[in-house]
Parts: sequence; C-alpha cells; structure tokens
Amino acid sequence: MAEGSEVCYFDLRVVHDHFDKALVQDDDVDIKEYLDAYNELYKFFQLMGSVFSFVSSDLKQKIDVLSDFLNKNDQNYTTIKTMIEYETNNKFLFKGGYINAARTLLRLHRGLEFIREFLWQLNEISDTDKTSMCCQDAYNKTLAKHHPWVVRKAAIVAMYTMPTRELLFQKVCGPDVQRNVDILPKMLEVTVEVLNRTYNLYDLYQLHNLP
Repeated sequence: MAEGSEVCYFDLRVVHDHFDKALVQDDDVDIKEYLDAYNELYKFFQLMGSVFSFVSSDLKQKIDVLSDFLNKNDQNYTTIKTMIEYETNNKFLFKGGYINAARTLLRLHRGLEFIREFLWQLNEISDTDKTSMCCQDAYNKTLAKHHPWVVRKAAIVAMYTMPTRELLFQKVCGPDVQRNVDILPKMLEVTVEVLNRTYNLYDLYQLHNLP
C-alpha cells in the first residue's frame, strides 16, 4: 500500500443497511441494494488478502457483470423476480454464448452463503479462538460443493494461516471492531432473509441447476 494511503475497512452496518433495503415487497429482492451490500462484503475478502484469493477474483467478476446490467438502466433488472421473468420469457437462460444475469447471480449467491456461514460461526466463538476451523467448516458446507478438488485443497490449506477472532476483526474492521461486533447478529438475520428469498425465487422458477 502506498505511503499515506488510507485503508478502507469493512463495515457490517453498511452490509446490514443495504440488505435491509433490498427486501422489497412481494418477497422480492432489489438487485442494486443487493450488489451494494455485496461490494462491502467484497472488502472483507480483499482485506483478508491471499487467504481468500480462491474466491475473491471470481466474486468481483460476477459483481461487475451484474453491475453492467444495472448500468443499462433496464427496468427488467430492478429485482430478482423481474430479472428471472425477463430472461426466462426471452429465452436468454439457455442461449449459447450469452452471459445472462440469472446464472451470474446464482453463482454470486453461493459466495454469500459461504460468508454468511463463516460470519455466523465467528459470532459463536470467543476472541481468542482461531478462525481457521470456522472458515474451513463454512467452506466445506457451501462453496466447496461447487469447486474442483484442486481448488478445494488449496483453499483449505490457505485457511490454516487465519488468525484468532480478535485479530481477524482488527484486520478487517480497523478501529471500529466493537461497532461491527454489535451489529453482526442483526446483519446475519437480514442476510438470511435475503438468502432465503433469493433461493425461493430460484426454486419457484426451477433455476437452481442453471448450466
């Protein structure tokens, strides 16, 4: 990092507030608010450095793809429901050579499932406990199911270097550790609702197995 540059720390309050706003009526999810929350979560991966390199670049690519859809100001991509219906009706989901938003968001959502599980486990341990076991367990329950063996092996090995809960929060949250710890339970609660709504929509349209 260049001398004099300021570290941009992770803020769970920002994640909470954007996910809370993402919960719109009709059990739908606002895509812009979803991505704004995810951009803050991405800081967490960046601040952890090489430990999460197996997932961070992939997440950033998917965030950028979905942001491009939003930047076109297309009302069909306002919410997850309108996105799925639009791409389904126009047969974009199985169109060869076409990067569709529904598939991209589904892959991105798997990353959210991982970080929610990891942060939930962090909420259950003490400051002096190592975070490596929590991270490995969260990974094995979520993202590992979608990664080839070589990626899984490298990810698990990298996680052995992870610090204690106290040091991890200091690394990613800077001077506002307690502020982030205090909001963590509420952030997890709203994140679960976002996860459930999104998966329910993909269930409704039978899109969990998009190629």
